[in-house]
Amino acid sequence: MTRVQANLLLLLAAAIWGGGFVAQSTAMKAIGPFWFIGLRFGVATVAVLPFVLLEARKAGVKTTRRHLGLYILIGFALFGGASTQQIGLQTTTVTNSSFITGLYVVFVPLIAVAFVRRPPHWIIWPAAVTAVAGIYMLSGGQLSALTMGDGLTVICAAFWAIQITLAGTTVSETERPLMLSAAQFGVTAVCALVVAATIEPISVEAVTDAAPEILYVGIFSSGVAFVLQVIGQRYTTPSQAAIFLSSEALFGSVLGALLLGETMPRLGYAGCALMFTAMLVVELVPELGKRRSQPA
Repeated sequence: MTRVQANLLLLLAAAIWGGGFVAQSTAMKAIGPFWFIGLRFGVATVAVLPFVLLEARKAGVKTTRRHLGLYILIGFALFGGASTQQIGLQTTTVTNSSFITGLYVVFVPLIAVAFVRRPPHWIIWPAAVTAVAGIYMLSGGQLSALTMGDGLTVICAAFWAIQITLAGTTVSETERPLMLSAAQFGVTAVCALVVAATIEPISVEAVTDAAPEILYVGIFSSGVAFVLQVIGQRYTTPSQAAIFLSSEALFGSVLGALLLGETMPRLGYAGCALMFTAMLVVELVPELGKRRSQPA
């Protein structure tokens, strides 16, 4: 596979994830957020299992109790991120959700300090300031315009950062990213279904009405897009992968406008641009610094 083909796969994955924001928003017209999360990740677990079996044939590291414990912990982090994002979409727009969720790129280095005591690259501090300025502009320059959903989505981004940090260290130990994926999907599905059965009503009609969104997000956003990401990142550079995967926020914004008719003030678009810039520089500047420091 050529680098161009790999980058196109990553772009397709980002587009699928962007469409997932629209599906998550429209599904709640028919079904509660926790039922949607539970069914979505239940489908995702089944979708990834065939790839897990293929991966197991080539696995060189035996799965231990420690690994299983980490899988469960990562699943809880994913459940926290999925829950706050889904509930947040009830009171925020797809555009806001897609861009604010992308702040996990900025949070990851900060979370790494807490977990592994590793100081972040210097670029994280100006990037964090830029991201906060972007959120302020996204509100139209009025903090009162930020909704509860926007706040929940910031928390969601923090959960994603925890999940990404733990997943990165776990995959380096287990060498089984697809097994990790299926395990965290399964944990999230069980947690969400338990909560949903306790507090949310459900009917066959509700599930039927939300079925297209559940299947899209479960099969494509979680299953297909994840596999595309794993394949694509094997054949391209981290810098280019960051650029193409970060376009998820742009796809979410564009699809929100086209399919749901969402709009925002001009200052809001400037805020999106600032947030997108913060996401990119956090990924690109450290990588470029490494390449420059390497001997020719």
